[in-house]
Amino acid sequence: MDSYQDRKAKLDAAIAQVTDAVEALKAEGLEPELVSGGGTGSYYFESNSGVYNELQCGSYAFMDADYGRIHDKDGKRIDQGEWENALFILTSVMSHAKPHLAVVDAGLKAQSVDSGLPLVYGRDDVKYIKCSDEHGVVQDDNAVLEVNDKLRLVPGHCDPTCNVHDWYVGVRNGKVETLWPVSARGKAY
Repeated sequence: MDSYQDRKAKLDAAIAQVTDAVEALKAEGLEPELVSGGGTGSYYFESNSGVYNELQCGSYAFMDADYGRIHDKDGKRIDQGEWENALFILTSVMSHAKPHLAVVDAGLKAQSVDSGLPLVYGRDDVKYIKCSDEHGVVQDDNAVLEVNDKLRLVPGHCDPTCNVHDWYVGVRNGKVETLWPVSARGKAY
């Protein structure tokens, strides 16, 4: 749910249910040691509830395009204030045969699109609009892209995107600082 108020209404109801469950357990002499829940899009509701003592946020560490679309209490996208994007797919422009469309080398085999298409990071002049197995199509109405140009894509869904790559390439201040193997590579079950 993108709207802060919509999420708050749903979370208020869920938190009330958890509160009732915890109180019912306590009434039976079964005080739960751990009350766990929450997530990247709702952590502020659970953390301020006084009920949860553990949160299960995860995607905030990378901030994918799907979570980035949700809004904070001021109506801003959370990836443009509250959190920053930290996971990118580096893609190259392979073709620009049509003036308004560029083809890049990052398609379905490079990312998960189950939660939506990726965003082109730091650009509002181009937009990733479609993908096939190996390629993506970028709308480029002003024909600003050229063959071999590099774009950083923010994946639509970070978790299953990480699973299709062998390495994280850690970059700080524009320089590669570290390489981390993805040990769960290709493990779906």
